[in-house]
Amino acid sequence: MDSVTPGYTDHLQALTKETLVTEPIHIEWDPALIQRYDLSGPRYTSYPTAVQFDPNLKAEELIQRAQASAQVDTPLSLYVHIPFCAHVCYYCACNKVITRNRDRAQPYLDTLYQEMAQLSQWYAQDRCVDQLHWGGGTPTFISDEQMIELMGQLRRHFKLRDDDQGDYSIELDPREVGVDTLRVLREIGFNRVSLGVQDLDPKVQAAVNRLQPLAQTQAVLDEARRLGFRSINMDLIYGLPHQTEAGFAQTLEQVIAMNPDRLSVFNYAHLPDRFRSQKHIRQEDLPSASTKLNILQHSIQRLQEAGYVYIGMDHFAKPDDSLTRAQESGALHRNFQGYTTHAECDLVAMGVSAISQIGSVYYQNLTDLSAYTAAVADQAHAIHRGVLLHEDDRLRSRIIKQLICHFELDPAPIEQAFQIDFDQYFAAEQAELAQLAEDGLLRFQGRKLQVTPAGRLLIRRICMTFDAYIPVRNAVSGFSRII
Repeated sequence: MDSVTPGYTDHLQALTKETLVTEPIHIEWDPALIQRYDLSGPRYTSYPTAVQFDPNLKAEELIQRAQASAQVDTPLSLYVHIPFCAHVCYYCACNKVITRNRDRAQPYLDTLYQEMAQLSQWYAQDRCVDQLHWGGGTPTFISDEQMIELMGQLRRHFKLRDDDQGDYSIELDPREVGVDTLRVLREIGFNRVSLGVQDLDPKVQAAVNRLQPLAQTQAVLDEARRLGFRSINMDLIYGLPHQTEAGFAQTLEQVIAMNPDRLSVFNYAHLPDRFRSQKHIRQEDLPSASTKLNILQHSIQRLQEAGYVYIGMDHFAKPDDSLTRAQESGALHRNFQGYTTHAECDLVAMGVSAISQIGSVYYQNLTDLSAYTAAVADQAHAIHRGVLLHEDDRLRSRIIKQLICHFELDPAPIEQAFQIDFDQYFAAEQAELAQLAEDGLLRFQGRKLQVTPAGRLLIRRICMTFDAYIPVRNAVSGFSRII
């Protein structure tokens, strides 16, 4: 069994605390560059990406390495996956189970509690849980009583905070939130909510089977504020059927008026061969590539005008938000939950398809509900595939995270942490970096690399330069387009 490189933990903690103050993110639109570099590629919620997860690795080896490399003197982040949805949204690419039978929830929760007990034995070690997230599916598919029970089980097995100072968040479908549900969520410890909105145009909503009036969303948001939730995020999607520049601009104005703390504006990737529900969406109803680009351009410009900070890729936050402050201080992090402020936390995930990041190991549970249930019943876990990070993986992961979070890279701390000569180690990448610089995506200040305003939209493509698993720099199957 391999162990973490001596001193690596100390170096990583030092790098997390290093101060690389980032200027406010500005975007420069260059259609020629976008056309040239808007290919398919990873979103880099991890490196190596999930494509590299190996189903042939034995779970025992993954568990042993995870326990050996876990940051036991740091807090934990927990993720709970609730897969059920009462209605199918045609655009959705999440791991989900569509059912109106609420009785299916309790057997799943019972399985989850068995897995949770095993995970706590492996990783809890009296570590405080600074971050908690319930995702799905639709987490509020389960009843208020079941949510109370689930949080109670989490408190039984892990050291959850009781001072309301952690980041405890849950994804909400405003159509599925009962009158008392928000109050229950606040009472059991949640202080952040993320509302799925996608688009407020009734024609677009009908085309994706998600009818959700503005008043319904507004009512949930207002009640969340009244109850003292300290952060409200809204998710939007551009590229859905029947979307137009004018229509999405109107949605954006309505959303800005609701004044959420954070916004995510995701690119819809139409992959009907991979996601069956997307077969309900007609190709001819989708906006053109130029319309999608114009929608994104207007969205970024309008949100910045409204006072939001462009964090990167598809995320925006208010200037006083913790994401913004983390980016300004050089402490922003990225993992399977997207941009986060908890770089020091191991991520312990539970539920069907859930992905954990613990020490130098990533692993994913089985993605089929029946198989997940059987595996937990048989062996108290459902680990299906994963990857053991080696020194080169950790090095490249550090570089990619720095670029995708802060749009700059100073080789000096990297050289110190990994005992390398940066230019020699990445000699093969120098020609490509030079080409990116010549094309205006990058610039060099001495040895420091900075992503230009024209390159920030294409940060995923820049990160691909350091991806050892992508041998050819062109469109990569299995990933969404960059823009």
